Amino acid sequence: MKLVILESKAKARTIKKYLGKGWIVDACNGHVQDLPNDSKAMWASKSGELPKPRWSWTDRAERVVTKIVDKANKSGVEEIFIATDPDREGEFIAWRLQEILSDFKSVRRVSFNEITKDAVKSAINNPKGLDMGLVEAAMVRRFMDRLVGFRCSKFCRSWKLRSMGRVQTPTLGFVVEREIEREAHVPIEYHSVIMESNGIELKVRFHESEDDRAWRDDAGKYYPDRTFDGERAIQLAEKINASRELSLKSVKEGTVNRKPQPPFTTDTLLQTASSTLGWAIGKTSAVASSLYQSGHITYIRTDSTRTNETARNEIRELIENKYGGDHLGPGVGEGSNSGENVQDAHEAIRPTNPVAQNIEIEKDEKSLYRLIWSRFAASQMSSSVRERRQIVFTLTDMEEEIYGTASWRIHPGWESVFDWANKEIRVSPPDVDFEIGEIWSISDQCEIITDETKPPRRLSESSIIQQMKKAGIGRPSTYVTTVTKLVDRGYIDKEGSSLSPTLNGRTLWIDVVPFYNDTEMFGEGLFTTGFTSSMEEKLDSIGIGHVEGSAIWEDFLEVFRSMHNNALEKRRERPTLRQMQYLGTILSRLSEEERNSSLGEKTIEELSGQEARDIIDKLSKGEQGKIPASEKQLGLIMKLVEKLNVDLISFIGEMGLKDVEELTGGRDGTASELIGKLIEIDGQSPATEKQVSAIISMVDRIEMPIEQALEMVGAESIEAINKSEASSLISTIKKLQGSKRKKKKKK
Repeated sequence: MKLVILESKAKARTIKKYLGKGWIVDACNGHVQDLPNDSKAMWASKSGELPKPRWSWTDRAERVVTKIVDKANKSGVEEIFIATDPDREGEFIAWRLQEILSDFKSVRRVSFNEITKDAVKSAINNPKGLDMGLVEAAMVRRFMDRLVGFRCSKFCRSWKLRSMGRVQTPTLGFVVEREIEREAHVPIEYHSVIMESNGIELKVRFHESEDDRAWRDDAGKYYPDRTFDGERAIQLAEKINASRELSLKSVKEGTVNRKPQPPFTTDTLLQTASSTLGWAIGKTSAVASSLYQSGHITYIRTDSTRTNETARNEIRELIENKYGGDHLGPGVGEGSNSGENVQDAHEAIRPTNPVAQNIEIEKDEKSLYRLIWSRFAASQMSSSVRERRQIVFTLTDMEEEIYGTASWRIHPGWESVFDWANKEIRVSPPDVDFEIGEIWSISDQCEIITDETKPPRRLSESSIIQQMKKAGIGRPSTYVTTVTKLVDRGYIDKEGSSLSPTLNGRTLWIDVVPFYNDTEMFGEGLFTTGFTSSMEEKLDSIGIGHVEGSAIWEDFLEVFRSMHNNALEKRRERPTLRQMQYLGTILSRLSEEERNSSLGEKTIEELSGQEARDIIDKLSKGEQGKIPASEKQLGLIMKLVEKLNVDLISFIGEMGLKDVEELTGGRDGTASELIGKLIEIDGQSPATEKQVSAIISMVDRIEMPIEQALEMVGAESIEAINKSEASSLISTIKKLQGSKRKKKKKK
């Protein structure tokens, strides 16, 4: 028996069908080990080496991997193939699995870009070693993100904010800056006169670009069909409606070629599915994952537009047979993107079987598959061609000209495979002569449009990904999760696909980020797109082996320390939001004379950070320094009281208090003391079913009698064990398991 380990169960089911008997195919469900969730943001290391932290099991991973190992041992497996995703994160997972499974005779890495029978068998017949460049890049990315996340998140809590992130925070900046632009927008009124003749929209040309009266928007863009002069617009509309006949003054002939776009990358798929199908990025990502895991499309996390030559030849043959040789083009997106800031390790997103245009799948999968198939087919097709006539008319006694454009398609080219998405397209010229002097009649009354410029649109889920790609921050595997986390952490509000910053989001970007974005001292601040992009490029350089991971980590560590220390120093210059609120609470209880004595002639906002700290230290020692319990503390107290079914008033009475309102806040307050007592009582209540099941399962695994395990925490029986004892026992058994694994490795 041989064992193949993948990341997802759906992918495992597909590959099991290809391999058949003699194979066990199982899934590890993603990351199995990662940085420990302790308070460390840095780990000691020698110069020229990366840190070596204690990698910890991710949620439920130990149980999953143990089951796989048990199954492999019982089946006599000697050869294991690790087939995690073909990217940086997949390589990291493979590395951790290889370490964990090192007792087996043979553990090898295999990789494929598509889940087809041929691709899978070819990969297994040609296993490769781990790509330690990708593993190091994944490690350095983790170290950077933990360092920034831990230190900066702690820093921003002075503003009662939750977190900061190396990529998330600059992404938030796009949303906040767009909102600031919208608020600064001053509407500019304009007037236009439009009409229709022979199915073609025509407009009055009010001014030339060099005219002082020419209409321009905020950005200085010139619009010939707009004017500030509303009275003149009315006069011209009346004159046109009275005549209703226009004389053709000039015709400029030409053709327009519309080139096909390259096959999808992760960001273009997310954007196009949003505009064409109206899908949220989370839905597109989930449906695309399902299509990949079922073997219908290639790997979905990619920045590359190049595709497999065999796949291109197959689709070109289909195009020629179905649409004709004149629909074939030179092909777009076939060159490598290695000159750009991209991960070019694998192909663009395309169908694994290009000739399969219609397949039996779920409705949403079918919609996305059709879009992916059409985009790939179009990339090998000819340009669509349109005839165009730029026409200009005059009207007697009217100085201004009237202009428009007639257009009709003469060759569909790549648009043939997008007939399902395109609106009605004109394919024949208007039934009218384009001779100079020809009289054209307007269809209905011409219309005056009076409007004003609108503020720039809010960013959408798809357009913010476009911004991230353009700025070079984030990577295909992080686009969706970055936006999702900003919403989940309360920094962005999402209405439909429209994104706007919350109050916390604005506070973080406007008040907190500048502490780290000291461009005078560092050139580019920590949360600027330039600095973030340069870090992404360096991670890519590690991945392709151009630079050692330890060198990049040490450089980043030095720069970050300087930036963080500078931010701490600057913060000390003024009070934090929390200090100001605390001071406001204490001072509100004092008389006016006492307040003046404490503050002098300054307001709270005018104090320096040190002055605020000194006043707080002085006042907090007195009775007035006691602050009320916070809403969070009171909420936890009520939750525990309800859970434990205890009499709150009696409990408070034992503490010498009459009412909940008398509870004081802070770490040393009576609310904190009460919470501690309630938690202690909760710990003495019977263990949960989940805890009991976990203990029984764990002692079976390490082959320890249950009675012996219970003795370690002084519990009489499994039925009588309480929550506190159960928690302690689970922790002890985990340590025993860890030490057994270490001894086994040494042997």
